[in-house]
Amino acid sequence: MIRRLLLALLLIAAACQPAAPAPVAQPLPTIAVLPSPTPEAFSQDAAERVARTFLEAWRAADFEAMHALTSFASQEATPLEAFTDLYSEAHSVMSLVSLDYDIASQLRDRNNMEVFSYSVTFHTNLLGSFTDANRTLRLVFDPRSQAWRVAWSPGDIFAAMAGGGRLRLEPRIPSRANIYDRSGLTLADQNGRMVAISVVKRAIPQYDDCVAVLAEALNKPADDVRAVLDQRGFDQLSEMGLAEPAVFLALQERLQRACAAQYRDRAVRRYPNGTLAPHILGAVGFPSEAEVPAVVAAGFPRDSILGRSGIEQSWDATLRGRPGGRLLVVSPGGEQTVLAESASEPSQSVWLTLDTALQTFVIERLQRAYSEVIGPASRGAAAVVLNLNTGEILAMVSYPLFDNNAFNSFPVIGRAAADAIVREVEADPRRPQLNRATLGAYPAGSVFKVADAVAVLDSGVYTLDTRYTCVGSWNRDIRRADWLAGGHGTQTVPQGLMNSCNPFFYEVGYQLNQADPWLLPTYARRLGLGVPTGLRDLPEVPGSIPDPDWLRQRGFSWTFSDSVNMAVGQGYVDVTPLQVTQMLAIVGNGGTRYRPQLVLQTGILGEAPSYTMQPDVLDTLDLDPVALAGVREGLCSVTTARSGTAEYVFRRSPLQRLVVCGKTGTAQAPGAGAPPHAWFAAYAPRDKPEIAIAVMVENAGEGSAIAAPIVRDILEFYFFGEDAPDY
Repeated sequence: MIRRLLLALLLIAAACQPAAPAPVAQPLPTIAVLPSPTPEAFSQDAAERVARTFLEAWRAADFEAMHALTSFASQEATPLEAFTDLYSEAHSVMSLVSLDYDIASQLRDRNNMEVFSYSVTFHTNLLGSFTDANRTLRLVFDPRSQAWRVAWSPGDIFAAMAGGGRLRLEPRIPSRANIYDRSGLTLADQNGRMVAISVVKRAIPQYDDCVAVLAEALNKPADDVRAVLDQRGFDQLSEMGLAEPAVFLALQERLQRACAAQYRDRAVRRYPNGTLAPHILGAVGFPSEAEVPAVVAAGFPRDSILGRSGIEQSWDATLRGRPGGRLLVVSPGGEQTVLAESASEPSQSVWLTLDTALQTFVIERLQRAYSEVIGPASRGAAAVVLNLNTGEILAMVSYPLFDNNAFNSFPVIGRAAADAIVREVEADPRRPQLNRATLGAYPAGSVFKVADAVAVLDSGVYTLDTRYTCVGSWNRDIRRADWLAGGHGTQTVPQGLMNSCNPFFYEVGYQLNQADPWLLPTYARRLGLGVPTGLRDLPEVPGSIPDPDWLRQRGFSWTFSDSVNMAVGQGYVDVTPLQVTQMLAIVGNGGTRYRPQLVLQTGILGEAPSYTMQPDVLDTLDLDPVALAGVREGLCSVTTARSGTAEYVFRRSPLQRLVVCGKTGTAQAPGAGAPPHAWFAAYAPRDKPEIAIAVMVENAGEGSAIAAPIVRDILEFYFFGEDAPDY
């Protein structure tokens, strides 16, 4: 009753007061007025579209597009630059080539979150392909964008990275395999030693001092060291390079203090006898910038050591194998989560066809010739010994030599000694690095008469009974002289070879041209002259054998004089010592042109070979047996008949029991007053030929006086070993 009375009095009092103005409505204190999401934007289909777009952007490595699809909170926590760095580093570490994804399921977890279960298959160079299954991608409805966005964290790269874990790759790089000669003697191995220096960028105590001491230890410019460090991840253990052991010991304390460096022993390339076969073995070194993408694509680090020349380069893939590795995430506490691993493919050794004892003897014989007989006008020489029934190269020497240890990126002889050798070799006007056996092209001189004899007899232009009288000169509108005043008298083809009668072969060149200007060039090329020999292991030049088209392309007309000049290996003729050896091999084996080869087999020591050389027939000339017999008769008479141009060289040799069939050559060299190049090419024995050989000495004089004695001594060593006579 009392409460009702009080309420009535209050109402009366209020009614007696003057009326107050109506208050103005004020908005609620909110951050922003956001419209409600449309049903379509909030749908599961919309969430799926965003999830797939995000994963497609990852597949395309479009990190900016990925980042744009993350939530506002995620973008604030990880800005675009950091986001891009994380993904770029992850791709680089795992050597990613491409990726595929598969969404397994989608579930709404609370009203504003969609959860996708999916897997990603990573295709990498180093680890092959591996699948990370049962991954979770969470999307939230972002009120700012009014759309679904990825609630991103580093765990979306790999789950173990969510708590600050760092991706790390532990590569398993196979050691470079050895190179052996045919009997198993080591020509190249990994027994050199260097010190690999590694750092973790985040752990470097004194950054500038570290760069300086690393530059000194690695013998690199400081800017290069800094550039490498700039490219590496903060927590990545990065190998910076190799230091010589003596240099490392001198700088070890500074490296530890400034860099907190880590070290390990690293094997490097060594050639136990660096001057034995430098032109064949080659050297190793870093890839060029243009080669880096292919190196990385093969799964190797960009600073890997690769073959740079010779067998090291042509058989590089075999010698280095294929790397493997282990991909893992390392937590801040040091715990490791292995994501993928693959075994490396072992490197395989290479056995060459070379006979070290024979190669050594050839070198020593050339050195003796230069010290005792050959004058200073000669800048170099080449010698090739070939198994004429298989194409195996038993010896190949280009003189002068050099130590290829000096040309490796990490020379076991020490950087100072290596640099001195490199400077000396590069300044040497004799061009020691030129492989004269395959890259030196020279006029053939009278060794070309072997091709003349085969062409004129096999074509039927001459028979074995065809004669020509050599009077010391030849005259058919042009005049040519013989090397012997008064000439050699009446000659057949075998006799013309035996005496190396120039007028006889001038006439041969003329008659072949009259029959068909293409005859002599065609036969010369089929015999291996002026064309690549087929050698795949080393670079070679084709040389030159002219013909009417060849000359026309250069603005000249073909005349019979071009064929006449060619017949004595002059004019536009250029051949390599390997080509001349191949020609003698074809004659010696009955007309089969085999590919010259340097690799006998490859494989892992103690296991069955993965590759074994097989004779590779490039051409079968199908020569007339009578014609071939006539050519052989002439060549064998060169060393056995009294008037043979090299008989006096072989007169007292035990090789007379076997009979060497060969041809001398004295080729006019370019340059006014330049001494001629000396040639001798042969095969032996006469009845069951085994090997072909050619020796060429630049600007040294007559072939019979200079090259023939060298060939004789090499053949005596080959057939009789240490029992060969000493002349």
